[in-house]
Amino acid sequence: MKSSNTYKIFIYTALPCEAKAFIEHYKLKKDLEVHAFAIYLNNDICLAVTGLGKSAMAAGVAYTQARYTSTEHPVLVNVGIAGHQHHPLGELFLIDKISDVDSQKSYYPALITTASCRRASLQTVSKPQLQYHESELSDMEASAFYETAVRFSSSELICCLKVISDNQETSVDAINAKQVSTLIAVHLSTIEALLMQTNALADLITSPEPQLLNELVQRYHFTAHQRQQLKNQLSRWDVLTDQQPLLLDDMNLVNGKDVLRFIDSRINELSFNL
Repeated sequence: MKSSNTYKIFIYTALPCEAKAFIEHYKLKKDLEVHAFAIYLNNDICLAVTGLGKSAMAAGVAYTQARYTSTEHPVLVNVGIAGHQHHPLGELFLIDKISDVDSQKSYYPALITTASCRRASLQTVSKPQLQYHESELSDMEASAFYETAVRFSSSELICCLKVISDNQETSVDAINAKQVSTLIAVHLSTIEALLMQTNALADLITSPEPQLLNELVQRYHFTAHQRQQLKNQLSRWDVLTDQQPLLLDDMNLVNGKDVLRFIDSRINELSFNL
């Protein structure tokens, strides 16, 4: 089924039951040419069921990006279940910090878009936990997903969404596939809205360079890496403000680093007020 389609959105789940609602909602069709993973496609979306664990998730992300990606800035989203000490079953969270218990590494997704759900930090473990962390969610794939995904796209376009499937009152042993599919299906509209926002951001990042970028590059010195950072920041600003002008003329800015720091502070102010 490999074709000339441009897949802009990639959804990754560990389990078939986590993918079921998306397959039905987006009318995805299985790619029968692929046997390494269960891959489902439509004109714009590629969904991969990778299997449990960090190694399987990392391999699934790398495989699909190598085989299906033809756009410069794809949207990559991990959706799945997670446990927590006391959060109620079925609550949806957008993850803003991912910690790998084994490697002790932490990752911070650059969340620019808004979602009608709460944010939370999450720890990724190698096996199901019977003792829950007092504040963080727990899963088995997110760190590998994020660490691999950032090799293929911009951090602003990478999201991790988790639905609570177990807690101290409802053991991980009580989880069943039908329940998981139902818990995720409840949040389809919220997840779809987030996907559309993130895809719009991808279009902005991929679009021709804004005039302000060219003006700033002429006025201040930017390295090649800083120039890409500047383009990404200006795209974030456009998404958050609906392309309102960003005023820099009165600021005492000496070099590109100062400009990046100033724009970042303005974006943080906007994010705080959302």
